[in-house]
Amino acid sequence: MAGATHALTLPGPVATAALAQALAPALHAGDLLALWGDLGVGKTSFARALITARTGERVVPSPTYTLVQAYDGAPPIWHLDLYRLRQPEEVLDLGLDEALGEAIVLIEWPERLGALLPFDRLDLRFAYAGAAEERDLVLAGHGAWEARLDALLPALRAALA
Repeated sequence: MAGATHALTLPGPVATAALAQALAPALHAGDLLALWGDLGVGKTSFARALITARTGERVVPSPTYTLVQAYDGAPPIWHLDLYRLRQPEEVLDLGLDEALGEAIVLIEWPERLGALLPFDRLDLRFAYAGAAEERDLVLAGHGAWEARLDALLPALRAALA
């Protein structure tokens, strides 16, 4: 069961990037961020900003067609887009188990994993809000992420101020 959830409003893409940049330094090998939301809601933009903040990489393509993009770093980052996955078991061919042991893992469309979605994770649920570029974001920590999220929340809120 998830701990407390925390709701934030992201006024636009700059705020989405600021949130990703604030979260990036707190991540370490084995961390899983599950990015939920409709097409075009900002999941990939968030992932790009986080990857750039951690690695300095400026060219961060969407893994929509490749399913996985890996980035060197300490630790490495794996960015998965599972939109095209037909069966949850297909993720095993992508090396998710290996990634969870050594990398920071960002997963778009985590619902495609069904019961294979690891419990210990941070959920980021993006949703369209009132204004054109505004997004509502709900963060929920599962497992070890419950306490970590509570501790990180002041810094995340400050990044949006």
